[in-house]
Amino acid sequence: MTTHVFIVNSTTFKYHLEFLFAGTGAGEDSMDFNESKTTTLSGGKENKLASMIADASRIRKGDFIIFYLLQKVDENEGKFYGIFKATRNCSFLDNNDKKQFLKDKLEKSLTFRTLIEPYKVYAEGVTEWEALDEIKNIASPNQMLWSLIYRKLRAKRGNTMVTIYESERLCQLIRNKNNKITLDCDGKLISYDFEVQKIIIKEEKQNSYKGKSEEVNVLPRLIRKFNDGKAFEAHLQAYIVKNIGSGINKSLDESIIGDGIIEWIGNEVSVGVGMQRIDVMLSFIQNEQRICMPIELKAVEATTQNLTQIQRYIDWIEQYYIPNLQSDIQPVLITKKIQDKDSANYKNLINSFKAFNESNSNRNNKLRYIEFNIENEKLKFENITY
Repeated sequence: MTTHVFIVNSTTFKYHLEFLFAGTGAGEDSMDFNESKTTTLSGGKENKLASMIADASRIRKGDFIIFYLLQKVDENEGKFYGIFKATRNCSFLDNNDKKQFLKDKLEKSLTFRTLIEPYKVYAEGVTEWEALDEIKNIASPNQMLWSLIYRKLRAKRGNTMVTIYESERLCQLIRNKNNKITLDCDGKLISYDFEVQKIIIKEEKQNSYKGKSEEVNVLPRLIRKFNDGKAFEAHLQAYIVKNIGSGINKSLDESIIGDGIIEWIGNEVSVGVGMQRIDVMLSFIQNEQRICMPIELKAVEATTQNLTQIQRYIDWIEQYYIPNLQSDIQPVLITKKIQDKDSANYKNLINSFKAFNESNSNRNNKLRYIEFNIENEKLKFENITY
């Protein structure tokens, strides 16, 4: 189960609660490449939407949803509120047009939306200071909420996942703030009182969500970009996080997790205050053992330079992740299929993989190398033995 933190503001938060949904948007841009091979958007705008789709696609039914209320400058400090649960897999599309549900009230476009339900909802929020800066109960730096700290330092990301142990800490902070007393939300209208800075329950019946609900599919556009020789890593990331473990693409599941059971999905996982991000990271159980899997994605053929990034991911996971959640580490590289496997470049690549494995022999499983190709208008993944 993954926990997702959605960033909301003083205008939108009330409607998120009263209509039980969370969402993200890309300004006034509309997505015109859903189920389509073409788009009128510039490359930058298209990739931005594709990255947001990836964030939206990692959500699974039953995942925790927590809101971070971003206050205006010189007003009250931002706070984390929860806890809600997602009611379905993946977010859906409510495109930016005159019929977008609640747009006038929200005063912004929220393109990708997730329906939620109350789980254990608490009135009081935990301040950003209490969650990110206060260290009186922190025994080691690796126990801090680095996923949210990195987001604060480096990004404007509207939907950020946190790791399993970070979720446990954040949820416990919210529980303690409220003396473990939850609100009675059964069929009642959940709202927010900005004067007292609390989630409140009204006697009215909970509102029904009546917006559009279109499934998102980037595969046609991904295939077109593949055939045209254009970059599509954001689209590939969105495709993988949406479909992994679902049984929709058998080759995807078999090559990455086998018979493992996924418990956590992350994408664009920050591993430092620089620009390093793990494209996709999974935690799953296989043969009664927890495995942490950092995945590096490339829309081009593999090179030896890819290993430098993967090594840094492993180092970060060992220092910041493993002390909080004991796991085996299984690094993975997924790249475009190399056609000429008799070339000197390919042989050099394989030798670099073997050297990488030797240098990490006491630390993790050997690097798993997976190639993808387009066959019959479908993505085909293959585990390469070397």
